[in-house]
Amino acid sequence: MSFPRDIRAFLSHYHGQTDDPQASDNLLFYQNRLRCQPDNLLISEIHQSWRKDYNQLEHNHGYIQWLFPIRENGMNFQAQALQSHEAAAMKEDSDVIERIKASYGLMLDFYGMCLLNSESGLVGRSEGYRARYRNLLQAPHNNLRITRIFKCLSEMGLEHLNAGFLLHVLSEQSEHKQLNTSLLRDSMDRWWANCLRNEADREWIGLTIKKARNGETFSREKYQASLQRRKESGSFSEPT
Repeated sequence: MSFPRDIRAFLSHYHGQTDDPQASDNLLFYQNRLRCQPDNLLISEIHQSWRKDYNQLEHNHGYIQWLFPIRENGMNFQAQALQSHEAAAMKEDSDVIERIKASYGLMLDFYGMCLLNSESGLVGRSEGYRARYRNLLQAPHNNLRITRIFKCLSEMGLEHLNAGFLLHVLSEQSEHKQLNTSLLRDSMDRWWANCLRNEADREWIGLTIKKARNGETFSREKYQASLQRRKESGSFSEPT
């Protein structure tokens, strides 16, 4: 299977890309010391005032590059691409990591989901999920946002959350026929499922998706069991 170009760059840790030690906007923003542009808000203000403001989260296109910085340029030219020194500093700052998790929770709610366990990455349906699922299917630019979210979580040492999201969506598709359009499946199979630098996790999830696409049911029970297995043993694979 050939990966899209941006996925190849991501999996290579952006080989050959240089760091700009003078560029620290993302670190300062997540330290609550810099306001994002063009909205002129601190990260704490976004978390406080935008939760459940679905109109804002849907139609504002400038915030996602600030909430989930990656080592690629986005459409907001007032946002800075993540620098490797920033990522290293952000991973070591517990307050920053908690804010990253809060940003993830903000977007999960927007997509009709909630984080049930931050250690395993277990995701469930939120209250009012039907309307949020419908919006996700009707506004496919969110597929690109989710790819960005996954890349950012990986950069921040939170890649285990990616699998929790992915496998929740797979169980919804397989068992309940939710979130099951061809466009979303294409984004999921080609991009989201490959935003995992852990090769063993990526291969197991890819195989599990393939089995589900071929008719094998990936139930909620299997989803929960797989995350628990990885939490306890460090691997999705069942003991032989």
